[in-house]
Amino acid sequence: MAEIKAYNQAAGTGKYIKDIGLSGKYDNVRRFWEDQLSGIFLRPVLNEMVVYKRQRLERLRILDLGCGSGDGFDLISGVTAKDPGLYEYIHQVLTDDMLQAYLGIDINDNLLEQARGHYAHHPKIRFEKHDLSAGLPEGEDPFDVYLTSYGTMSHFHDDQAVKIISEICRHAPKKAIFVGDWLGRYSYEWQDLWHMSPHEEYFMDYRISYIYPPDERENADIPVFPMRLMIKDEIMAIIDRVRKETGVVIKPIGFFDRSILVGRHLETGDYNRHCQDLRLPINSLFESYTRTDLERLLINYVPRNGFAHLNNFYESFFMCCNTLVEHTIAMLAGLNDGETETQIEPFYPEPLKDAINSMRSVVEAASILRFGDPRANIIEPQLGYSLRKLEIDLQPGTGMGHSLVGIFEINK
Repeated sequence: MAEIKAYNQAAGTGKYIKDIGLSGKYDNVRRFWEDQLSGIFLRPVLNEMVVYKRQRLERLRILDLGCGSGDGFDLISGVTAKDPGLYEYIHQVLTDDMLQAYLGIDINDNLLEQARGHYAHHPKIRFEKHDLSAGLPEGEDPFDVYLTSYGTMSHFHDDQAVKIISEICRHAPKKAIFVGDWLGRYSYEWQDLWHMSPHEEYFMDYRISYIYPPDERENADIPVFPMRLMIKDEIMAIIDRVRKETGVVIKPIGFFDRSILVGRHLETGDYNRHCQDLRLPINSLFESYTRTDLERLLINYVPRNGFAHLNNFYESFFMCCNTLVEHTIAMLAGLNDGETETQIEPFYPEPLKDAINSMRSVVEAASILRFGDPRANIIEPQLGYSLRKLEIDLQPGTGMGHSLVGIFEINK
């Protein structure tokens, strides 16, 4: 099976080790941007579920479908209950005392071995080998959260997705959450594939080429396997079929695009030769004692003829990102003259105005510090968070990111 070979090969590179930094599967962008962005969107529904269970003197049960090396638990256990004030401690939504059980299932032995090694100390966590295409594992009590992450659902045809989600609805208790994660159809990463009709199932030939150094990619034997690309309407068509098949109420709580600016294949150019390697300089923003060439963050978007609605979104989004970076560069340059004020045009979107003002406050405050390289350790990380906030505020949640995630509530 191509997927198993591909993930085994990727794991064998050592880049699946759970270290953060400038490269690898769990790089700074993954930890400080992608997982955190997902957590921000998941926070309200997880908070509500914890309250619901606590009121009934019960604890949460979580099923992670396609868990890999424990990525779903990494994600959900890192979701904070709120944005804390400066004088507050950070509290996670899912505290250990509220977790009854977590079960991760996957078909890949190597990834499961990594997961078990990483969480061997945790008595409430299990990882089991199981082929999700055959349905849910038998003999398990209902779960409160049925979680997929990082494109898991894109491994399946729509009929298979209907079967899986229908089985989840039947297996779930009176109230549960399903998080479905597909690859977005209109990511800038695969602009070459935009021409495929959204009225038919389309599977891209996916390569985990980003895990290899650039000088090794061209000659590396990288397996190719199919991954389904989706838009919001296609996901809702699947959910409608599930409703009709099961009679269970399953309603969307929200959709979000993850990794519009920082998707994995921006650096490879495998599916869009015009992509710039943005991931490395954004990784650098979050790296301690490392100064980034901020000019590398400026995006020269190349539109594709015939896709006006997509070009309009990306032109606007990337110009907002560029404007924030340019203002930050100008503020840093102005420090020598004591002038960090830059002109904010009245027609800028409110999220961009807020981001620029936030960066000005940080630059001015950090400028009085004399120790610990405030540019590298304070200003640049804040620029990363501000760009992430633009991705949150300006996205449509329709399939424009590396992943399109739907959050659904099941009620019986």
